[in-house]
Amino acid sequence: MVSFSRKCLFRNESNFNCGINNRIVNKLYVLYEHAAGYALFKVKEFEEIAMFLPQVEKATLNAVKFKTFVNLVAFLPFKSGTNALDNINSLSEGIIHEDLQAFLQTNLPQNVKKSKIILGVGDARIGSAIQETLGYNCQFTEIVPEILRGIRYHFHELIEGLSLSSLGSAECSLGRSYSRAKVKFNVNRADNMVIHSIGLVDQLDKDINTFSMRLKEWYSYHFPRIIENHYR
Repeated sequence: MVSFSRKCLFRNESNFNCGINNRIVNKLYVLYEHAAGYALFKVKEFEEIAMFLPQVEKATLNAVKFKTFVNLVAFLPFKSGTNALDNINSLSEGIIHEDLQAFLQTNLPQNVKKSKIILGVGDARIGSAIQETLGYNCQFTEIVPEILRGIRYHFHELIEGLSLSSLGSAECSLGRSYSRAKVKFNVNRADNMVIHSIGLVDQLDKDINTFSMRLKEWYSYHFPRIIENHYR
């Protein structure tokens, strides 16, 4: 069994192995969805890293250490705002978009058995859809959330040509488009307010009539002598 002290985990950042003869059986890849596009990362020696989760949590805040065990494999930017909205709508419903399917089929290793590849995802529904459609084992627990947190924190440094301002613009643009689609934005919303107001007035008339009838019934029950006055 391979064993080593916690102090040596990040001692040799160039190869991240501390002089240990590691035996990696499975390969871990992590899928990260952003408003700018899809990114696929490969995690080095993830089985040993998973044994030291607290240290990994600290390393995710350090870009230099984080880059020693996470490498970018491929990045697919969205072609347009409409394309980005189509993809996020599919993701929110747990459906694999054709862009994502082609991206994974192109960039995941083809010369390795699918059973030897583990794909880390942030959403269990997407993981289930990928596993059913493409046959890759997906994982969204244990070390994967921390890896995704580090990717989200250092994303602008992991992707060349992207800045914080450009990423922020992409997030705001996609967020507005997605929210408008969710609330069913209508340019004639002023007319809707008038329609709702008329409906509210009609409902108030019905409520007033109902309460007045109940009031008459209560008076008739408690004061039967004045029933005749109700019909005058």
